[in-house]
Amino acid sequence: MSAAPSWAASAAASAATSGLAVPAASGDAFGWKGVARDGAARAGVMRTAHGPVATPVFMPVGTAGTVKAMTADGVRSTGAAIVLGNTYHLMLRPGPERVQALGGLHRFMDWPGPILTDSGGFQVMSLGALRTLDADGVTFRSHLDGSKHRLTPERSIRIQHALDATITMAFDECTPYPATPEQVAASMRLSMRWAERSRQAFVARAGYAMFGIVQGGTDAGLRAESVAALRAIGFEGYAVGGLAVGEGQAEMLRVLDATVPLLPPDRPRYLMGVGTPDDLVASVARGVDMFDCVMPTRAGRTARAYTSRGVLNLRNARHAGDPGPVDAACGCTACRRHSRAYLHHLFRAGEMLGPMLLSEHNIRYYQDLMRGLREAIVRGDLEAHSAAVRAEWEAGKEGQGSALDPPGAAPLDRHT
Repeated sequence: MSAAPSWAASAAASAATSGLAVPAASGDAFGWKGVARDGAARAGVMRTAHGPVATPVFMPVGTAGTVKAMTADGVRSTGAAIVLGNTYHLMLRPGPERVQALGGLHRFMDWPGPILTDSGGFQVMSLGALRTLDADGVTFRSHLDGSKHRLTPERSIRIQHALDATITMAFDECTPYPATPEQVAASMRLSMRWAERSRQAFVARAGYAMFGIVQGGTDAGLRAESVAALRAIGFEGYAVGGLAVGEGQAEMLRVLDATVPLLPPDRPRYLMGVGTPDDLVASVARGVDMFDCVMPTRAGRTARAYTSRGVLNLRNARHAGDPGPVDAACGCTACRRHSRAYLHHLFRAGEMLGPMLLSEHNIRYYQDLMRGLREAIVRGDLEAHSAAVRAEWEAGKEGQGSALDPPGAAPLDRHT
């Protein structure tokens, strides 16, 4: 295995470029320290057993131990400091016991830096007829081979421990959308009972953390009840779940406006499964610190490039003879060394290099976007910076026609 660069040094450099002071990492307690505010937006540094993370931060999704179409070095090259893995997928294959025997997920996937693991609740609840829910947990059949499995809060936490997740997520039921008020309330209260069981099963270690997950659909009262229940249990961080499931951006932001101010001000705040570049800009302004979504890598595999001038469809014939870079403002491999015409050719020819290059580009764009937001918070001009970013997206639409997709297009699935 090739030697990996120091993650503490890499993350520290990222934080330093945003004007953030980096606290000590390994051996110390997990924590988040705010260093600048601009309105509700916060810039800070999260201290973990596997290195510091400057926030706000976007976490590339490495569902099954890999960020799709990317090497670990490729992910590192984008400036990413933390990635996400998934309990459901890793428990099915290769299995948590095997990952643990091989040194844990950090060594297994060549990622010495922090890893957050989703509890598996979202995927299990998405199985529909393949799962049966009860008060204790969920019985389900694998989408791979139909084999029968059981997942409870305790089992989920044990799996995440075996994987050596830096940040463990409480096991929850992701409330379906739409749902009746009675269904939303029952689902949220079940998740709160599971949150308490998850917390009891968690093995505390220096620099490691568990996050509780706020549920409650789009009902502000239920969201407040959920926050109160989670705060009474006590977690190192708090996530807002059950959004980006079809409710639309305006409704999502309304829920954030009602929920985020209720969360502890000294703990990191994570908006799960979100989202588009515009979602990130809007949510950072509301005080969210952490994000994950499959959108940049999924888009990269389907020839869609996120750029400072909007979202390009590189399959479009207008790019066939274009010698320019995908984004002149980007420093990724695709933009430094290849043309739009070459990327267009790769996708038309079905070459795997196309998705590889464009996935790296999109993750780099998301990291650059987050760095720009962090720096703007430190400067105290987030509103002006965000307006300028959005103005560039709008300007890029002019004359592009069908080559551009809206920056707010919704993802189809959170972790594939």
